[in-house]
Amino acid sequence: MPPAAMANHCNQKEQDEEDEDLSFEELGLDPRLIRALFKKSITKPTPIQRESIPLILEGKDVVARAKTGSGKTFAYLLPLLQKLFSEIGCPKKSGSSAFILLPTRELCRQVHSEANSLLELCRVQLKAMQILSDMSAVDMTVALSGPPELIVSTPACVSTCISRGIMQASCIKDSLSMLILDEADLLLSHGYEDDLKNLVPHIPRRCQCLLISATSSSDVDKLKKLVLHNPVVLTLADANHPTNEIIPKNVQQFLISCSANDKLLYMLALLKLELVQKKVLIFVNSIDTGFRLKLFLEQFGIRSAVLNAELPHNSRSHILEEFNAGLFDYLIATDENKERDQNSADKHKQTKTKGSKKHFKQKLDAEFGVVRGIDFKNVFTVINFDMPQSCEGYVHRVGRTGRAFNSGASISLVTPEEDKIIEKVKLTLGESGDKDILSYITPFPLLTTNAVESLRYRAEDVVKSVTRFAVRESRAQDLRNEILNSEKLKAHFEENPRDLDLLKHDKLLSKNAPPAHLRDVPEYLLDPATQEASKTVKLSRAAMGIDNRKRHTAFNKGFRKSKDPLKSFTAEGRRSHKLNKRENDNEDRNSRKRKRKGLVSS
Repeated sequence: MPPAAMANHCNQKEQDEEDEDLSFEELGLDPRLIRALFKKSITKPTPIQRESIPLILEGKDVVARAKTGSGKTFAYLLPLLQKLFSEIGCPKKSGSSAFILLPTRELCRQVHSEANSLLELCRVQLKAMQILSDMSAVDMTVALSGPPELIVSTPACVSTCISRGIMQASCIKDSLSMLILDEADLLLSHGYEDDLKNLVPHIPRRCQCLLISATSSSDVDKLKKLVLHNPVVLTLADANHPTNEIIPKNVQQFLISCSANDKLLYMLALLKLELVQKKVLIFVNSIDTGFRLKLFLEQFGIRSAVLNAELPHNSRSHILEEFNAGLFDYLIATDENKERDQNSADKHKQTKTKGSKKHFKQKLDAEFGVVRGIDFKNVFTVINFDMPQSCEGYVHRVGRTGRAFNSGASISLVTPEEDKIIEKVKLTLGESGDKDILSYITPFPLLTTNAVESLRYRAEDVVKSVTRFAVRESRAQDLRNEILNSEKLKAHFEENPRDLDLLKHDKLLSKNAPPAHLRDVPEYLLDPATQEASKTVKLSRAAMGIDNRKRHTAFNKGFRKSKDPLKSFTAEGRRSHKLNKRENDNEDRNSRKRKRKGLVSS
């Protein structure tokens, strides 16, 4: 390398190291926000935060692209709150100062929760409200009274508020100073184009606009032309497809080649022989497949829950909270194949006969997304039971693990029909046979052929009982239960937050109890090599301070002692245990009186 080039390389390296050492103070953040971050154990900004925070504080329009889990939310939330802090003491505006628009309700709730958490830690009297499509017009009006300084919502909901007169367009034009479109690459694909076009005429020219995205697409370019003015474009190295950063280095990627008929068998071997680290997030491409997998696993004593777009929002939120809290280890999530599922539902509706009235159908929620719209916490392993339909889908699925620099792993079950997809993924990740490339997918080493074959007879015997009829019935029954529970959950847990962990969503769906002999794998079926691998996984879990056995034992003890909160409701919506307590107290009093009378008469 020539001396001049070497000098430039060294200078660039020193500059990068200096940038990495930048603190939140050097980025110009308010001390109150820095203290709040410290209380959240966040002491160092991520690359996207280092690049974007100074630009946003300067008032520039910004298009920021960085991978999932890179800290994009705080990259815009911190400077936004700082700007709102500076408006404290100024004359009250007729409308809200800032909008954050997102594609799903789940994501709205998460961003709103993060904003409120920071405001509470900063002890600043600012109002951040979420406006969601499942709210009534009265609730929306109440939420917008004041008005709040920050609104978190979806484009469709804001458009609805304007059209109904709940939100005044003139107030938006007078007051709005910052508009943030998060997950910008999904907003148009979720059908919000018309809603955004209806909003644009009301956005004042002075309004600072931000586009935040995980990927680049024609939709992002379209939005950029629609709402931004001469923006600064930030495309970080980790979003620009270097081979070692599309998937973080701390995430190991594995694949298992098998036939479509053997996928359930391999899934059983992975989970029953404890070859993967918990918690485990399992992706499937359809709701029926999710319930088929759940029914199959529960026959072997493996409890799981299914998260999908047809569930009521309250139930989805509760399932997610339980999984994030560690109350169960296996969550089956249906990917974003809404269109296919909806077409299937429409076809079923057209061919419906009189005898099919028993089957319960639920409309899928258009504002729901598993891969990009939900914050799964502390996921150690992602399993692709079905391969995603695109490379982007694979990247976003695997991005659910290894977050915040924690270690993680992904395992993909790949059939011959899915070989083309995995090859595209390998090309996207840059795998070309070069051993120096850090990001690559290798065969899963812990599962031997003997270990799989030892379980084949049992697995194939159980598969016969998991029929299409059983899947359809269990799916309908689960949906009925969740819809029934949803409204009760909403009211009950507002008054009794401690009961949140009493209602488990990984309950059995089978009408008959699973056979006891399938719960444990006998010694003579265990492969020695697999046993050693399982011990290694358990030792690794212990080294990370995870003790699943103790956690579940403590939970089960509490569950046995307590009653199911949904069984304790009266018609008036109050818990019947209060009435029972009064009756018991009355009985005790009457008993004491009878004893006293007996003593007197004697």
